[in-house]
Amino acid sequence: MSRTRAEIESEIMSLLRDNIRNIVPYSTARDDCKAKMDIYLDANENPFDTGVNRYPSPHQPKLKKMLSVLKKVPEENIFTGNGSDEPIDLIFRMFCPPGKSSMVQAVPTYGMYSVAAAINDVRVIDAPLSADFTLDADDLLSRVEPDTRLIFLCSPNNPSGNLLDRDAIISILDRFQGIVVVDEAYIDFAESPGFTGLLSQYPRLIVLQTLSKAWGMAGLRIGMAMADSCITGIMSRIKYPYNISVLNQSKAEEILSDPLKAADRVKELIAERTRLSEALSALPEVLKVYPSDANFLLVRFRDKDKAFAALMEAGIIVRDRSSAYNCAGCLRITVGTPEENDRLLAVLGASRAQAGSRSPVLAGGRKASVFRKTGETSVCVRSDLDSFRPPRIATGLNFLNHMLEQIGYHAHIALDVICFGDLETDDHHSVEDIAIALGDCLDSALGDKSGIGRYGFSLPMDEAEATVLIDLGGRIDFLWDVALSGEKVGDVTSVMFRHFFKSLSEHLKCNLHIKAAGENDHHVIEGVFKAFARALRQAVGRVPGGNDIPSSKGRL
Repeated sequence: MSRTRAEIESEIMSLLRDNIRNIVPYSTARDDCKAKMDIYLDANENPFDTGVNRYPSPHQPKLKKMLSVLKKVPEENIFTGNGSDEPIDLIFRMFCPPGKSSMVQAVPTYGMYSVAAAINDVRVIDAPLSADFTLDADDLLSRVEPDTRLIFLCSPNNPSGNLLDRDAIISILDRFQGIVVVDEAYIDFAESPGFTGLLSQYPRLIVLQTLSKAWGMAGLRIGMAMADSCITGIMSRIKYPYNISVLNQSKAEEILSDPLKAADRVKELIAERTRLSEALSALPEVLKVYPSDANFLLVRFRDKDKAFAALMEAGIIVRDRSSAYNCAGCLRITVGTPEENDRLLAVLGASRAQAGSRSPVLAGGRKASVFRKTGETSVCVRSDLDSFRPPRIATGLNFLNHMLEQIGYHAHIALDVICFGDLETDDHHSVEDIAIALGDCLDSALGDKSGIGRYGFSLPMDEAEATVLIDLGGRIDFLWDVALSGEKVGDVTSVMFRHFFKSLSEHLKCNLHIKAAGENDHHVIEGVFKAFARALRQAVGRVPGGNDIPSSKGRL
């Protein structure tokens, strides 16, 4: 049975400490005046411009907007802090009366949970993971006491590296009446969607993530707590006013604007993790390399002190985790660059055969990347016409995300589209610039178009029908015969779909004729995107044995 918003907020508020529930937050100058002004004489700042003479935004709206697009979580459900350590501390301060409450953590785990608990005078109850670091929900819940307010779960876990069982975590969420924190600092290295998609279903769930690991921003100290807006709102009320500096916000926004670069590095680290695991497993002095979904490996040695000393002498430092629960004899080894991993393996005595070969960086083929930045948008598009994997789409427009995914799936190509746009104005610039970048990217991937089918396709969609005809011959002509009854389809303005395909045809340099009709606008547009994708698949497909330009003129 679904609950009202008032009932959810009432439940969360009942879990708060009395003083937190009743606190009057500090109001910054920017809280009192949010409008853009010509002269600021309200915050006692130094008026001479040094680049950092003004206080930073206390609520980081631009940063949260970018994170909202990437994480597909509404801005109001995101709290950004000084590392993940800040929200961890705030969670204890919000929900745990000092000296009168406890928390449960699955061990071994990240040490800051216990440190934050001690600082806030909260008793720690350890719930051991199994010998292979799996989570037993029944055992953990059996350790919950009447004063237990929090449960902390780290997944992928630190230091073991493994994802905790999803069903076990859901069982805990269903059965525990307090706050459940799932720390996903390493989720970008795992083949798992994580738990952000369940936030609306579980209002007592808090998901922690960070920009330190996959994004390479450890020096900026920016962490995230994603939760019900009631929880993130309270966090914003009790945090220190200017918790993330101007420079840190600006640099984070710069790095986030090109997310495909970070994705490439994650892909390489995952490949190196596999190589490192296989090479270490082949060494006689290694007893076990634990499976990892993170950017590190937990490795049990016959003589961990000898291995640690050898690495130290060679100028390589790893983490001794042998004192952690069930980690006797274990070192935690972060996955480094290929060159760093080669050095580590050489010190530990791995032969060339044992070290394995580095994962090749595949070049050539019909691949392309486009990065388009304007005053209104920043768009990254990548395509590979000769391979497929699930598309990675994040535009800030949910319906457009869904439609762009159809291109990847039904054209059977690898496709990434990431856009940060001025959606607070409207969706025009985002839709247009995505179409331009997508057209440029596909055109670049096609190269001289030798050996392709060139033409293509028609598709029914429930009660709707859509016909898309395409010619990649280089001449540009666009026809649109699609009737839509509503002002919007999903969260996209209806007239923008014509504009999308017109801009796409101009930059893909193709004839594109689209005709569609039906009773349901959603089905009509979905039919158009799927038909376009199938037409594209046919047109870019290679003709068996054909390497010629698909034209009697010998050129396009």
